Amino acid sequence: MSMFDGFKFRSVSSPIHRMDPRVKFLYVCVLFVVAILFNQLLPLLLLLVIQLPFVFIAGVEKQWIRSMRGSAFFILIIFVMNFFSLYFYSGYLSFAVILERSLAMTTRFLVLIESFSVFFLTTSPDLLGLALEQSRVPYEFVFAFTTAVRFVPVLAEEAQTIMDAQKARGLELEGGNFIRRVKNYIPILIPLIVNAIRRSLELAEAMESRAWGASKKRTNLYVLKMGRKDYYLIIISSVILAVSIYTWMFLQIPSLTQLLSA
Repeated sequence: MSMFDGFKFRSVSSPIHRMDPRVKFLYVCVLFVVAILFNQLLPLLLLLVIQLPFVFIAGVEKQWIRSMRGSAFFILIIFVMNFFSLYFYSGYLSFAVILERSLAMTTRFLVLIESFSVFFLTTSPDLLGLALEQSRVPYEFVFAFTTAVRFVPVLAEEAQTIMDAQKARGLELEGGNFIRRVKNYIPILIPLIVNAIRRSLELAEAMESRAWGASKKRTNLYVLKMGRKDYYLIIISSVILAVSIYTWMFLQIPSLTQLLSA
């Protein structure tokens, strides 16, 4: 469950935390588009590296490392599936090319995890909801989205607590074959689902008691305003997107295998 630690907001005083959430979301969307455009290893590695300064400036490197470590299982699955699918269904490719393409797809997943992890670690759900409201998104959708963002880490912690409690009662989660392990997780899922339903009912009652939705025109205490750093990040995001599109359309990116064999 440590993967979800990388998507839980950390209140730290840093320039990244003080930036406008709309600008940070634009930057994340640009990285998402660029990561989808390329399937070569070198540009994806570059995308992975250029985000590291944001992590260290924000001061969330410990949580970021935990999220990367927690996603190791999914990283392994993506690499193995790509490797064996290319190995068995593309017989004309060499082993080095198959390995590089599998690493590229794995690196793409890391880029996406890294970018969204930095965004959620440095963006308060309250400010995120305010940014969506000021972007003319209906408040019903804003509330549903911010509530989901808030409760995903809570459910992850609750699942870990249930797992620890069941292990203390003698439940074996790692032993046996795959089918046996799936059955062992049933005592984890049932209490988690029941607690999630109970939590949703409590939230609905709290909303009704506060007359949620009675006022169609809402007001907010704060108003988001973009500063100089926000405009700099907009320019950087625009440059990254323009250069990436130009490179994808008109330039031929050599593979790592070609560079090493040259």
